[in-house]
Amino acid sequence: MSDWGPVFVAVVLYILLTPGLLFQIPGNNKMVEFGNFKTSGVSILVHSVIYFALICIFLLAVGIHMYLG
Repeated sequence: MSDWGPVFVAVVLYILLTPGLLFQIPGNNKMVEFGNFKTSGVSILVHSVIYFALICIFLLAVGIHMYLG
């Protein structure tokens, strides 16, 4: 059996933390903008740091595992 937990967590976080899709920190005009479909280098860096922190928490500290099959 294979462990699909890390794959599932990574895909969900990637979808939720794509800059400009749902929200963007920092935005172009405000601190937080929602659904603007635009991005900047700073927002890519901020979302990457948030993604790294959350994936470390979910995979290393919590230890999410999903076994299918």
